[in-house]
Amino acid sequence: MYHPAAAPPPWLAHALRAQRGPVPWSAVARGALAGGPLLCAALMAGRVSLGVVAAIAAMLAGINDRPGSRRASVQRIGVPALAGAAGLSAGSCAGAYLGPVALTLALACLGLLAGSVSAAGGVASAAGTQVLVTAAVGAGMPLPGPAWQNVAAFLAGAGWLLALRLALPTPGSLAGDFRFDGERAAVAGVYDAVAALLEAAGTPDAGARRAALTAALDEAQDAFAGPRLRPGALPAAERRLRAQYAAALPLAEAATALAWAERPVAARAAEGPRCLAAAVRGNTHTGPLPAPHRTEPALRALDDALLQAADTFDRGRASDLHTRPRGAHPLLRTALGAGGREYGLRVGLCFGTAVAAAQFLHHQQWYGSHQHWYWLPATAVFLVKPDLGPLASRALNRAAGTVLGALLFAGLAAVLPRPAGLVALVVVCGALVPVAARHFAAQTTVVTVLVLALVMAGGEPQASAGRIGETLLACAIVLVVGHLPLPGQAGGGVRARTEAAAGAAQAYLAHVLSESGDRATRWRLRREAYRTLAEARAAIALAAAELPPLSRHARDADEVAAVLERLVDTTTACAVHLDDTGRLTPRHARRLAELRDELAERRGGPAGGLRLPELPHAG
Repeated sequence: MYHPAAAPPPWLAHALRAQRGPVPWSAVARGALAGGPLLCAALMAGRVSLGVVAAIAAMLAGINDRPGSRRASVQRIGVPALAGAAGLSAGSCAGAYLGPVALTLALACLGLLAGSVSAAGGVASAAGTQVLVTAAVGAGMPLPGPAWQNVAAFLAGAGWLLALRLALPTPGSLAGDFRFDGERAAVAGVYDAVAALLEAAGTPDAGARRAALTAALDEAQDAFAGPRLRPGALPAAERRLRAQYAAALPLAEAATALAWAERPVAARAAEGPRCLAAAVRGNTHTGPLPAPHRTEPALRALDDALLQAADTFDRGRASDLHTRPRGAHPLLRTALGAGGREYGLRVGLCFGTAVAAAQFLHHQQWYGSHQHWYWLPATAVFLVKPDLGPLASRALNRAAGTVLGALLFAGLAAVLPRPAGLVALVVVCGALVPVAARHFAAQTTVVTVLVLALVMAGGEPQASAGRIGETLLACAIVLVVGHLPLPGQAGGGVRARTEAAAGAAQAYLAHVLSESGDRATRWRLRREAYRTLAEARAAIALAAAELPPLSRHARDADEVAAVLERLVDTTTACAVHLDDTGRLTPRHARRLAELRDELAERRGGPAGGLRLPELPHAG
């Protein structure tokens, strides 16, 4: 019999959890074509050190090569690559001109800055990680030749991986212009998620399906958010996909309202969105769509949305995409806020301590005859970044992955011919990076073998034992320094995310209760409310998997996020009902009042200060 007490603690359960899904064959192909050919070309040209730098850049770009549209990959890969080039330049200059104490302080300040910026979002976090890793490499891995050549090689390596991402088609991209296969898959995923939510209405799975719909809409929104790859007028394929995405928003709204009612709907209601998903994937016309029974406001809204979608699919007119406004001012406010300050302090302290320890060991000749001391601070960066996973979980996985990878490389290095065997090892590991990304220990194993192969190809001796020792020391540093109490209120990152979600929920509810006819604004506010809620939920789940000194700050926030989630769902149901009848039912008004009172009871928690508008009387 299962006993809850026998369940592993959250930090250990997180360490054992792995992602699932199909093998990303296109990313595997890009990984195989990235670092290995670059290193081979450098060996043939007699510029091995530049090839090593380019291959490292391609590896880091491959880690950021996530599923999505091509335009989104420009930001996801390009921005961190530019940050990495800046970090390599700064690290090279600092390592050449600064003494041990000044160098440690300079890199610790860089860690503070990069950590603060990382709180702004996923791309900013990847850029913060890469700037610190390359700064450690530039300062702790002296490279021959002028610094500008190494920076140029780094940009060339990352640019090569990005060029592969933009140029190579992906599986299933033959239904239309392959340049937009990422957008097509994301839009089809939205319609599938709408159908899944309709099928789950009135069942215990409705909450999880609604969260999946939010994730699908977030992915589609991001797919269109990157820079356009060609200037001029929109291609017909892109105009059609934009229109299809916009047509999914009222369908998602109606499906959410039906799920909120907690009553099952007829199976035919989900058939229409399924047909639309198939039409998007196949780049075909929708054909006849089965209409749901128009017996209540939410079903009438669903039927109207299906008719509008059918017309949109036929005409393919571009519509407002309700893209997320992300200017410099909001990003700066996030970086300087409570979450950014806490983030930056923790990263800066851990990175600075790791640099200080590496400098001490370097001057004590721990590393022997060679001058490379970058591994310790670079490892600390991957461990301490709070958005990359709980500290204890990452430290455990990093230690296990490094030990396995170093031992595996030591065995392979003893039998593989050089340099051909090392190039082949880089090719194989590059192909495995996208698959290994499902678990941090597996990714660490592959990356450890890849980096050791690159370093040996550059002329350094086999250093598996030293890498294991440095990794274990980095884990110890992060576990101790990362759990130190910091000045200010703890849990700043979780609190900032929850406050952002509360503000977005308030703005959405105020617009709906104003009975404005501006549906475009309503859908934009609805998207922002659900998206900020998803971000808060992710931050809370991550904090809950930390060790108790950090996880305790997530308990109250989780309860507040649950109330806000119910509030946004209720607001969506109110919007659909107001469109149909012009007034709220007693049930809608009662639920809003209950949620308002429940939030008022938690004014001292993360949602303190939230003010809801006055509720109208029910009709």
